[in-house]
Amino acid sequence: MIFADSLSRLGTESAFVVLARAQALAASGRDIINLGIGQPDFRTPDHIVEAGIKALRDGHHGYTPANGLPALREAVAADLEARHGAAVDPDHVVVVPGGKPTMFFAVLMFGQPGTEIMYPNPGFPIYESVIRYSGATPVPMALEEANGFAFSAEAVLGQITERTRLIIINSPANPTGGVTPQAEIDKLVAGLAEWPDVAILSDEIYSRMLYGGREHVSLLQYPEIRDRLIVLDGWSKTYAMTGWRMGYAVWPEAAVDHVTRLCINDHSCVNAAAQFAGLAALTGPQDAVEEMVAQFDARRKIIVGALNALPGVRCADPAGAFYAFPNIEDTGLSSTEAQDLFLDAAGVATVSGTSFGAWGEGYLRFSYANSADNIARAMERIGEVLAART
Repeated sequence: MIFADSLSRLGTESAFVVLARAQALAASGRDIINLGIGQPDFRTPDHIVEAGIKALRDGHHGYTPANGLPALREAVAADLEARHGAAVDPDHVVVVPGGKPTMFFAVLMFGQPGTEIMYPNPGFPIYESVIRYSGATPVPMALEEANGFAFSAEAVLGQITERTRLIIINSPANPTGGVTPQAEIDKLVAGLAEWPDVAILSDEIYSRMLYGGREHVSLLQYPEIRDRLIVLDGWSKTYAMTGWRMGYAVWPEAAVDHVTRLCINDHSCVNAAAQFAGLAALTGPQDAVEEMVAQFDARRKIIVGALNALPGVRCADPAGAFYAFPNIEDTGLSSTEAQDLFLDAAGVATVSGTSFGAWGEGYLRFSYANSADNIARAMERIGEVLAART
């Protein structure tokens, strides 16, 4: 078979590669603690599960509109307005199977040879992967430890050229847990006035996971860029619904028809019963969400303290999401060496910083979407492995 050259440009998400290795070791009898995968360890709240079951029993077994059930899109718009104070037209909401289709569709809309798309580095690996696949040139935006892994508006604006078509931002961020403060977002939006043809994709999938009294700043709150803004969010992280494959985006009016056609060509529509579950998630009680975030916050404090106590390791305090991104340079290990050592010798799955871009060298991603007990055991094991090397 002769495959298209473009396939060679597709990357992967290394967290799933590490997960497969960890599962294979566990199947062989090893006790493996997985701090690699970015997946809540909680069950989907019962009322959401019951809504999905009821939908199946009620006979919702067929196709739905390609952009999502009208009631669900209305609920998304109402939720966004309640949380961000920004009115959203339900007709601009498109429901998709997870967060990745929005990334893929946005990049396909704007990426082609001769264009540039900017993305955070270290950042979610699928950004760079699909940019390369599209034929566009990926332009990394540095997220630095010294800056709390927030982007610098001045630096971002300084990288825009006449070839720039799309800027991807992510706050709270994967893999760093960094949150960009409002002052920087204000500067970015003000500066974009000079670049009216540049679109923005704001990945806000962790928008309800902030700590230390911080509040999320959504780009929906900036009306001056709404005509070129795509906001990605969804159910996977907030409601522990990763396997339900439920995501959505708010699109500018000019892009709605284009993305709807992409949905029709790609997946027709999202699973009907899952959409009814998503509706129950948005309109039902939010107690479970608040409890999950409180537990993530408690785990965050445990893992940051434990990481900073390890020899050769320092860890900035993550402001959001459920990831810690410690600097491990003083251990003398590269990111990949540390990832492999901790899995093979300590039985702890982590993800190399380089899985999130070249500027992730010297770092590891730890997901604290695991129990406090398991986090404590994992840190003890890693401490023993590092101590044995000195």
